[in-house]
Amino acid sequence: MTVLPTGLDPESPDHRANRAAMLAKLADLDAEHAKALAGGGEKYVARHRARGKLLARERVELLLDPDTPFLELSPLAAWGSDYTVGASLVTGIGVVAGVECLITANDPTVRGGASNPWSLKKALRANDIALANRLPVISLVESGGADLPSQKEIFIPGGAIFRDLTRLSAAGIPTVAVVFGNSTAGGAYVPGMSDHVIMVKERAKVFLGGPPLVKMATGEESDDESLGGAEMHARNSGLADHFAADEPDALRQARRIVARLNHRKAYDDPPPAEPPKYDPEELLGIVPGDLRTPFDPHEVIARLVDGSDFDAFKPLYGTSLATGWATLHGYPVGILANARGVLFSEESQKAAQFIQLANQRDIPLLFLHNTTGYMVGREYEQGGIVKHGAMMINAVANSQVPHISVLLGASYGAGHYGMCGRAYDPRFLFAWPSAKSAVMGPQQLAGVLSIVARQSAAAKGLPYDEEADAGLRALVEGQIESESLPMFLSGRLYDDGVIDPRDTRTVLGLCLSAVHNAPYAGVRGGYGVFRM
Repeated sequence: MTVLPTGLDPESPDHRANRAAMLAKLADLDAEHAKALAGGGEKYVARHRARGKLLARERVELLLDPDTPFLELSPLAAWGSDYTVGASLVTGIGVVAGVECLITANDPTVRGGASNPWSLKKALRANDIALANRLPVISLVESGGADLPSQKEIFIPGGAIFRDLTRLSAAGIPTVAVVFGNSTAGGAYVPGMSDHVIMVKERAKVFLGGPPLVKMATGEESDDESLGGAEMHARNSGLADHFAADEPDALRQARRIVARLNHRKAYDDPPPAEPPKYDPEELLGIVPGDLRTPFDPHEVIARLVDGSDFDAFKPLYGTSLATGWATLHGYPVGILANARGVLFSEESQKAAQFIQLANQRDIPLLFLHNTTGYMVGREYEQGGIVKHGAMMINAVANSQVPHISVLLGASYGAGHYGMCGRAYDPRFLFAWPSAKSAVMGPQQLAGVLSIVARQSAAAKGLPYDEEADAGLRALVEGQIESESLPMFLSGRLYDDGVIDPRDTRTVLGLCLSAVHNAPYAGVRGGYGVFRM
């Protein structure tokens, strides 16, 4: 039998304490998500509604098929910055007329939907996801273009937005723009470079320069409607392919466009799958509040995969890394999950072989992170930990099957790379509220700096200031702790969102479904040189 047993006791003190700590983190997360949902605040939401307009998420909801999920991406973008949480943009994956699509929607209640540096990063990440997974892109547009005070951070890299739209189209991936209001300056190129364009009567305004700029540049007097109104573009310029009476009509027309795209997934959807045998509610109590305390990742896997059925690979070798085969919502996956944090030479070699096998069989890989990195010390250095860790990282970097990563606990040092962190281009990467990621743990990093400072003082023959050292360690530990937290990392788009552990199976199912829109094949060779 390959059904995973469970040793979890939901009534144990440890489980109860872990659950309470996780629920507290989820409450903090909900409060930050609420900031994104609030947009520009009550004043600007009321002003927007007074104009008879729908909010960004209401537009998305009307666009989607009824009773289908929407996987919102990067909802905490710009967290911890001077900009509004969410970065004035909603992005995510949803089903429109039976087709999985990548949807972006400007939030005009936040500075008129203007793009700031984090909006740009969020939009570019969404485009990357669309291109990798061959997802049609629907842009719900209402934006004044670049946020001018931050133009120095937007103008140069911002051209990639338009480059991406043309590349999507060239790759046969449909792009649809629905213009609800202003789409000015650089924003005018979003409809200009989309395959299909819908504009709302007496609302849409698409022009490179508005009446004030035209007046300054040419002396010409003009008005919004004659310069860039929906009817003008439908009748005269030809930029509008479809002329909508109002917002609901525009969204109806967008659904009809998608229905007639003849866009098909590369793979058929699998049949309905058996759910896990254990309660996903129990996921809340698995990860300890103190990440130095190990936990068994098999308890997580048992609550994610179909029927809790997991075929372990090399279960007695390299036991700090669990590897094996399963299905998740009917999709085959290979799973790598850190068991006791540290990666040794055995785990590294095991991982490299497992990744090669997944590529031979064209099976996507799921990485479940809880690692402090690769083992250090004289014995391990002499045993080849550098070359063996490099072997694992090489395998991850050159693997061509889709990768999905979830940070459950720690994800430190080069272990973050070996487990397919952001720099290794996983198709999707999510984090639990319990996750932390940095070059190393706060105490370790502060300790290293302290040792270096002591050695420097000794080399100079100077006395060492213990009081200053204690202050420095406390300062560094506090800084690294705050910069390791998932909301900080998510704010910088180092993940695609912080998720409730209970939603993990659903989120992974949506990701796997999206992944199977595009054909893929594992690498059969081409790993470069493995140091043996």
